[in-house]
Amino acid sequence: MGDADMNPWDGIIPEAELDIYREAGFGGAQALGKRPALLIIDVQYRTVGSRRVPIRESMKEFRTSCGEIAWAAVDQIAVLLAHFRARKWPVIYPYVAPKIASDFARISEKSPGLMSSSPRGYDFVAEVAPAQDELTLPKRHPSAFFGTPLASYLIDLGVDTLVVTGCATSGCVRGTVVDGFSYNFRIAVPHDAVFDRSQVSHAVNLFDMASKYAEVQPTQSILASLKGK
Repeated sequence: MGDADMNPWDGIIPEAELDIYREAGFGGAQALGKRPALLIIDVQYRTVGSRRVPIRESMKEFRTSCGEIAWAAVDQIAVLLAHFRARKWPVIYPYVAPKIASDFARISEKSPGLMSSSPRGYDFVAEVAPAQDELTLPKRHPSAFFGTPLASYLIDLGVDTLVVTGCATSGCVRGTVVDGFSYNFRIAVPHDAVFDRSQVSHAVNLFDMASKYAEVQPTQSILASLKGK
């Protein structure tokens, strides 16, 4: 089996557990809809870093950044972004808004690193930054739906399918996928266009999303499905 045929969770989820999921009937295929939107979640310098360097080196600049792991995903996001823009399909940027500890006590207790990024950390990564006519959506919690008008925007745009990219696979991506699924949107997650500081957490969460909530495939496979739309 070549790398292109492998899932990110291969070799991480035990075969016995994969069998249990198969026998239970999880992981069925889901066709994508006719009107997709691209979500680019939290692709900011605070999560990516300004240079393609290993994560430990990147963390010296922004301690919540993922370095070269993130930049590899940014390359794939750029491919998807070009495809969506060429077809004039909606592109939406849910992003981390600055937080202050007095307003978000639980966040400051569990993840104090999220409270202390420099102002530049909140800037969008230039390679996939929003165009003037693309929607940016500040959020203060993991899901792009929680406390935001995202669902209303999507309904107004006639969207039936979400292609979810960005950071972190185990946090804001997963939270958005579960909520989007709960709102009855079809969901696609290009597994090479999302990233996480933990590769184990990245893989396990992709497996769970693929089993229950989303089509989880490489960017090129998702693009092939979208080309007929």
